[in-house]
Amino acid sequence: MFDNLSDKLHGVFKKLKGHGKLTESNIKATLREVKLALLEADVNFKVVKSFIDEISQKALGEEVILSLTPAQQIIKIINEELIHIMGDEDSDLNLKAVPPVGIMLVGLQGSGKTTTCGKLANYLRKHGKSPLLVPADVYRPAAIEQLKTLGKQLDIPVFDSNIKQNPVKICKAAKDFALKNAYDVCIIDTAGRLHIDEKLMAELKSIKKKVGPTEVLFVADAMTGQEAVNIAKTFDDILDITGVILTKMDGDARGGAALSIKHITGKPIKFIGVGEKLNQLEKFHPDRMASQILGMGDMLSLIEKAQNVFDEKRAMALEKKIRKNQFTIGDFKDQLQQMMKLGSLESIVKMMPGVSKKMKNNAQDFKDGEKDIKKTIAIICSMTTEERNRCEILNGSRRKRIAKGSGTTVTDVNKVIKQYLETRKVMQKFSKLGIKGLSRLKRSL
Repeated sequence: MFDNLSDKLHGVFKKLKGHGKLTESNIKATLREVKLALLEADVNFKVVKSFIDEISQKALGEEVILSLTPAQQIIKIINEELIHIMGDEDSDLNLKAVPPVGIMLVGLQGSGKTTTCGKLANYLRKHGKSPLLVPADVYRPAAIEQLKTLGKQLDIPVFDSNIKQNPVKICKAAKDFALKNAYDVCIIDTAGRLHIDEKLMAELKSIKKKVGPTEVLFVADAMTGQEAVNIAKTFDDILDITGVILTKMDGDARGGAALSIKHITGKPIKFIGVGEKLNQLEKFHPDRMASQILGMGDMLSLIEKAQNVFDEKRAMALEKKIRKNQFTIGDFKDQLQQMMKLGSLESIVKMMPGVSKKMKNNAQDFKDGEKDIKKTIAIICSMTTEERNRCEILNGSRRKRIAKGSGTTVTDVNKVIKQYLETRKVMQKFSKLGIKGLSRLKRSL
């Protein structure tokens, strides 16, 4: 989402580093370019003005002018201000209430409320909660069925009642049901409209009054830019929202909503949707987002993703197999599948600091790499269990059969076997570090 803004800021900083010493003149010229980059990214004008004023006041100070690394000092100031406008710290959900706690999702039609309900329920379950999904959108065709489908996919219950056309009564009945059946969180999917109207707002106010949710989260489509910010302000004025969830943050919009919404509404961004899959809802971290915008990567998020995907017991068992030279081509396939769960190769590389801009922007290479991984997995899946455990028995006739079964060529099969053997050699070298060595490596990261 922030690729264009990151590219422009990267160009500004490159020019800045070309100056041996900074003056008031070239600092002001730099800030003019930063201002234009932010405006082009669809950041609210008031936010940009406040942002530039703050940076200018700090950057023109004697400490920066006389610094041995003035360009780095300004980058540091911009990083701090980016964090400030997006929220100085992470904002957690308020679940401190007598269960069942109510979480009410509001917003316009098409913003992704229903899907986000499912994603949020999935997130909360992973964090030890027992959520109940509540369909309170009785106007949009198939909205209730959509939520039921999501609930079925996630194996999360959806409240089902005979109450028709009365969202307030549905929500009240759902809360009573949750209390009786030991669900500790009710996630309410409310109705939206294509525009804001009095009827919609009156209904939402009634639900809020009757259910008393601890969270009223405005769901905004990040692709709509400044329009999302303006609508969020209106919803906040009427409903006093507690936070924001930005959807479609994996899109190609300019990112202005993420940089403006906290400053304009005073309410924090709590989550971001980073993909269509039901596990692609992430807690929003202002500092990590600022690092990504400035091209510094986001290793903390990458490590957290890895910890969620990789099973520690399986990792220990794999380490023992590598030590005993028992790492099979089946294990190789399992590792590739685990890696694919981290997300696209492009998203993984963008979290890594120090990766060249050219490499980060080479989307076709990432797509080709993902195709190769899928092809490798298909080839290994066409092998028998014995072949996966003993690759030395893979003679010519077996390789032909595997190629035919996976829709590939014998050359492709040969490449996979060669790649596996090379990976096994590398893993054997790393295994000499041992568990203690790997633990030290993890602590150093």
